Amino acid sequence: MSKEILKKVRQIEIRTKNIVNDFFGGDYHSNFKGRGMTFSEVREYVPGDDVRSIDWNVTARTGKPHLKIFEEERELSVLILIDVSSSGVFGSKKNLKIDLGVEIAAMLSFSAIKNNDKVGLALFSDKVEKYIPPKKGKKHVLRLITDIVNHDFENSNKRTSIKTAIDFANKISKRKSVIFLISDFIDDNFWNELKFLNFKHDVIGLQIYDSYERNFPNLGIINIHDSETGENTWIDTTSKKIRDKFQKNSIEKLNSFSKKCKNIGFDLIQISTDDDYIKFLMQFFRSRANRSK
Repeated sequence: MSKEILKKVRQIEIRTKNIVNDFFGGDYHSNFKGRGMTFSEVREYVPGDDVRSIDWNVTARTGKPHLKIFEEERELSVLILIDVSSSGVFGSKKNLKIDLGVEIAAMLSFSAIKNNDKVGLALFSDKVEKYIPPKKGKKHVLRLITDIVNHDFENSNKRTSIKTAIDFANKISKRKSVIFLISDFIDDNFWNELKFLNFKHDVIGLQIYDSYERNFPNLGIINIHDSETGENTWIDTTSKKIRDKFQKNSIEKLNSFSKKCKNIGFDLIQISTDDDYIKFLMQFFRSRANRSK
């Protein structure tokens, strides 16, 4: 592995761990508290205990009232699905879309292990490019980050298939899991599958887009290349009419996508590459925690 890759992984580790420790860890914990209650032990009844928890079998056998004690089953399995198709290798300012996706994935991974959860990773385009099963520990998380950073984006398949990622998640996740789906969602043939996945699991989408994909500046006459289809289109961005139409269509697409997600009960966070993503995530998770109270 090159020194450059190791340096980048280390930078991501330091930045995201600090975010988790200083800001985000508590918000993650309050949203994902475990699968429920699991049996711990039996002990003798004492006045004030809830009589509904009496274990009548043990009580009959010993001649003294005993209680079943339950504890919260803390451990969760977290799966991060991250889109590595060609459209992610775009950024008009400081971040590529995929770079922001990697940083968010790293932050979620460190939050998971701080919460004593297992975390796994699947990289996808129009096929699953790589899968690392959920495990615990810092060493495992660093492997996840390294595998994303070290991924050969040039030789990834160009197109996006959200359906492929969802089908894969459904296949491998036997127990209820927390699933983060990170993509620009340049695809539309997945709604039935997403609805089913969201019914079985706790699924959260993070739609990453670049500010130029929403509001195009005046750059003269430019050639736009679609990295997924390979098509090229010349656009005169000096025309305010064309820029306004582009902005209107882009905002309508984002709003329409958000509305579709809301209609099926799918939690979505929309983040631009020049947004303060930490603020967006904290606002979302705090709002989500309040909903469940």
